[in-house]
Amino acid sequence: MIFLYIDPGTGSMLFTILIGLLGTAVYLLRNVWVKIRFWLTGGAKDKQQAQDRVPYAIFTDSKRYWNVFGPICDEFEKRQQPLVYMTASPDDPALKKEYKYVKPEFIGEGNRAFAHLNFLKADILLSSTPGLEVYQWKRSKEVKWYVHIPHAASDISLYRMFGIDYYDAILLSGEYQMRQVRRLEELRGLPAKELQLVGIPYLDAMEQRLESAPALEKKETTVLLAPSWGPSAILGRYGKEAVKALLATGYHVIIRPHPQSFTAEKEMLEGLMAEFPDGPQLEWNRDNDNFDVLRRSDILISDFSGVIFDYALIFKKPVIYADTTFDKSPYDACWLDEEPWTFTTLPKIGRQLKESDFGDLKQIIADMLGDPGYKEAIEAARRETWAHIGESAARTADYMIAKEAELAGTEK
Repeated sequence: MIFLYIDPGTGSMLFTILIGLLGTAVYLLRNVWVKIRFWLTGGAKDKQQAQDRVPYAIFTDSKRYWNVFGPICDEFEKRQQPLVYMTASPDDPALKKEYKYVKPEFIGEGNRAFAHLNFLKADILLSSTPGLEVYQWKRSKEVKWYVHIPHAASDISLYRMFGIDYYDAILLSGEYQMRQVRRLEELRGLPAKELQLVGIPYLDAMEQRLESAPALEKKETTVLLAPSWGPSAILGRYGKEAVKALLATGYHVIIRPHPQSFTAEKEMLEGLMAEFPDGPQLEWNRDNDNFDVLRRSDILISDFSGVIFDYALIFKKPVIYADTTFDKSPYDACWLDEEPWTFTTLPKIGRQLKESDFGDLKQIIADMLGDPGYKEAIEAARRETWAHIGESAARTADYMIAKEAELAGTEK
């Protein structure tokens, strides 16, 4: 009798692939129904509107990514280049902009947005949304070139599995991301995508904003707690013990919960805010824009939130990150042998916080604020993950315009 052994890592990966294939089948059937319903409910009008070909288009599935696309739209407007910005958020800030050459459009939420995209006619479509050709978002036969741009300064391999496989090009910010893409292509037998280092548009904009901001007045040491949400996040995992530990330091404390916490964890959050109300030492922050609280604070405590790298790379201040576990199995990272850049870099720019450290939190913060080594590590991280600082919007526009001309030339 022959026994077959599959190690846990491989088994997890195979199971994930199976789930992905089943999910794809479900979404294919759903997509057929969406298209049928699309036609039966007057979708022909939307299709007619999509008949006019545009040279450049952007799609975003959420208003949260306006910080990525805003600088790019501004660049196209400055160059007097026509661009259609399509959003799935009815309250996207772009819809209030008074552009002349950039045309913001709300194309519906959920499946209606994807149905619109399936009929799109454009030479080039730029998006930060993963999953093209994997679930309900399919490549339009009338779009010549799909370009992906990440919305965070981290590993390109931390998308859900197969998230970037079917783009034609990816605009990146670090050499390590390029290596990850090439390795995934090799492992999966995919054709090589065009890879271009352009930088990070929203970080460029944030740094420009910081440079022009007025000087801060002298203040007491301020600690910002800005976690993600869910049972593994700081407030969900440690709750009031974390708040008590922060207040025990004597430092001024700002707590900025993740917006999703106010809906998904409303009861837990309301309990904490009632037990620890705003006062001279503590403030709860719900500003739409996090720039001011990031600038006012001296150190950040978070978990796996993307705000960690925004804070470190822009404000060049150390971070404390919670002791959390990360399961790579649903992500492209599980195909790669190397540890993700994110998790090798965190210990260099900050310190891990364990529950056993709560009693020593004041000393930990003081030690980190007085250690110049963190600033050196942050500068190294900037060099590794943020190419062409200050040039990303221009380089993105350069790439799209040059590619559109190239595509037009091949048709002659």
